[in-house]
Amino acid sequence: MKTTLSHQVEPASVETKDRPGLGRRQVHAVAGCYFVASFAALGLPPYLTEILPELGDEAARWAGLLYIVPTIFGAIGAPLWGRLADRFGRKRLLLRAQLGLAAAFLLAGWADSMGTFVAALVLQGILGGTFAASNGYLGAALEGNALSRALTLMQGSARAALVFAPIVVGSLSPWLSPHRQYALLAVLPLTAAVMLAALPEPPRAPAAAARKAEAAAETDVVQAPEAGSGTAVEPAGHGPLASLRALYALEFAFVFSTVISFPYLIALIKERIPGTGPAVSGVLFALPHMCYLVAAMAVHAVFRTRPRLGIALGFGCIALGLAGHGLVDSLAGFIVVRLVLGAGLTLGLVCLSVLAADCAKGRAPGGLFGSIEFFSKAGAVAAGVAAAAGNDWFGPAAPVVTGTAIAVATVLAITAAPVLLPRLLRTRRSSRCLR
Repeated sequence: MKTTLSHQVEPASVETKDRPGLGRRQVHAVAGCYFVASFAALGLPPYLTEILPELGDEAARWAGLLYIVPTIFGAIGAPLWGRLADRFGRKRLLLRAQLGLAAAFLLAGWADSMGTFVAALVLQGILGGTFAASNGYLGAALEGNALSRALTLMQGSARAALVFAPIVVGSLSPWLSPHRQYALLAVLPLTAAVMLAALPEPPRAPAAAARKAEAAAETDVVQAPEAGSGTAVEPAGHGPLASLRALYALEFAFVFSTVISFPYLIALIKERIPGTGPAVSGVLFALPHMCYLVAAMAVHAVFRTRPRLGIALGFGCIALGLAGHGLVDSLAGFIVVRLVLGAGLTLGLVCLSVLAADCAKGRAPGGLFGSIEFFSKAGAVAAGVAAAAGNDWFGPAAPVVTGTAIAVATVLAITAAPVLLPRLLRTRRSSRCLR
């Protein structure tokens, strides 16, 4: 059944007019600040299996669960912080996130008991949220292709941290334990806060437009007809909520299938290749993220008009790469499967950024990216729990088997049941979030 609205409201009704915009240098500055702030948050958790024995957990049995403690509390706080950013200012909340990370890192680095260390990880999750805050800041000043490129660059900052941080941490570990490196790296988010203080504050949404956005988000809508039918069916300024639900589901599945291999990867490498040093393990951990840094912008240019194809190929490569982790037992084999996983990581992240940028049109960006971050972190939480359980029951190869199953199931859902992902996964023909 199709419903026609008595009038149409342009999708740019929320924060798309009179935006100051951001120059390339300013976008790069935001991405650079996220890189330095996330160095410890993304680079040190792979070494929890070495940190925990110093705190009394000799077998590091809690590594998988502690890996996701910041994620759990970050997921809880992300939507709230996003709404507060829309109300009180994105720059202000972004600065808050950087300073919160610095405080949490200092506490983690000086913790001498398991309880204190866990408390620091909890604070990291509650007070952090720099990725969602940065995306909300960018979403208030950019839109369309410019925003999707900026989001792709932001993911590049995250990948760069995952590339360089494990290598640096592994290289420094003979002189300073990964545990104490938390305190040293606390200076990085402090530096980022100083840099961000010089950037402009994007405008807040007009009150009336914000109320329209909130009302539309709570309204059930009839599925839209095909593009070009000339009939409008969405609530004011929005695509159907099914599109957002599909984006959230893809975000959850993608993060789950990739993150599940992180906590016990170094343990798996040591089991399959005895004698592997921490520096080599760090390089192997970083390889998929290196792929993103090399190819992300080229992939964006190719797949920005065909996100469904890119996401399907991405999950297919993730499935192949993770399955290979369970089979290889040589350095060359690990290099190959990590590169295949990197291809999937790049395709998935880029295409999800394209979809997120489309969905940002007509929506208050803080709330939107806070919600996306919630589902992303929920996927990471589920992955950490599954990794810990699988490792305890079947060994360090079990998490990659679980991740393979989720990736395969997602590929089948995308290719065999496209009706479950209406419009969101189609090529970009509309200015609204209907792909």
